[in-house]
Amino acid sequence: MPKASSVNAIYLDHNATTPIRPEVVEAMREVWLRVGGNPASQHQFGREARRLLEEAREKIAHLLGAEITGPEPDRLIFTASATEANNLAICGIALARTGGQPGSFITSSLEHPSVLGPAEHLVDLGWRVDTLGATPDGIVRLDQLQAWISPQTALVSIIAANHEIGTLQPIAEAVRICQAHGVPLHTDAVQLVGKWPVHFRRLGVSAMTVAAHKFHGPVGIGALVVRHGVPIQPVLFGGHQQEGLRPGTEAVALAVGMATALELWQKEQQEQIRQMAALRERFEQKLLAGWPEILIHGRNAPRLPNTSCIAFPGLDGQVLFTALDVAGVACSIGSACMSGSTEPSPTLMALGLPKELVLSSLRFSLGTTTTEHEIEEAIRRILQVCDHLGR
Repeated sequence: MPKASSVNAIYLDHNATTPIRPEVVEAMREVWLRVGGNPASQHQFGREARRLLEEAREKIAHLLGAEITGPEPDRLIFTASATEANNLAICGIALARTGGQPGSFITSSLEHPSVLGPAEHLVDLGWRVDTLGATPDGIVRLDQLQAWISPQTALVSIIAANHEIGTLQPIAEAVRICQAHGVPLHTDAVQLVGKWPVHFRRLGVSAMTVAAHKFHGPVGIGALVVRHGVPIQPVLFGGHQQEGLRPGTEAVALAVGMATALELWQKEQQEQIRQMAALRERFEQKLLAGWPEILIHGRNAPRLPNTSCIAFPGLDGQVLFTALDVAGVACSIGSACMSGSTEPSPTLMALGLPKELVLSSLRFSLGTTTTEHEIEEAIRRILQVCDHLGR
């Protein structure tokens, strides 16, 4: 669990980032100490670095359910972050599909800023961007996708699991709609991997984004998995690495760390999912018992087992957030990438909620390291702070 300045601080912000596992640190340390070559170099030091890099790539692809060997290989492109991977997926696939000309792109109102930002860039380039709405439970409106998709649609991007309320999106159904129209579907699976089983080929998407630091791996590395035959062009230039699709020297130690973290998750996922779901249920039930007025967003929809986004009617979310931080409970107001913004959460506004309810909402996200004692103590502190603020 991350260290904090306050004594006995409780970390409930695992959707922002997860604490790196000691096994991952050790695996990366060994690479940093033992391997000094550039994986693009042809000498023995470079060849050793290349071997470790490609072993990590193959392991990650296999664990994610992709096939990067064989007659029709998928591609796994390392990036510096999920934000970069989302930019590469959206701009790289969309522009490759239209030959660089303006076209049509469809996304949803539940997306992370790293998807909405590239969408705005496409608008600047003259593209038409349609944004799918959401149900009050936080599920993307696929009836709108069915109505809006057309021969002019170059790409669709729908998040796999929402980062704020944790709702699992109907990606398989979206894939069927897109395949019927010959349109590739990209999914931002950053919050899904490490909290729910994922298999790229079975999911059926054309491209998928992941980030290592969301499943106890290192910050500084993400990946984009691209299905065989899906056209994509680079958005960065100046090198030949990774088939020219992502120039720049690959971070071998981070790739090894990512592979190690993902392997650990795959071995332990069933128990970890069960544990997080049980703790999240206890957390919500006891908060409801202590304050029945609270509203749990997305409660009636399929959700990630660790995510609880809660409105505290009558309280200011920013004030509550600050008070909880002082009390030693770390949570968040919306996405970490929106931190500091004075605007209400776009995700919660998309659900059609009153602005005052949106502004009273906080996200609590548990992790594999969260304990029963921490949950009980967090409940006590949250209710005590709410009482103090004058519920």
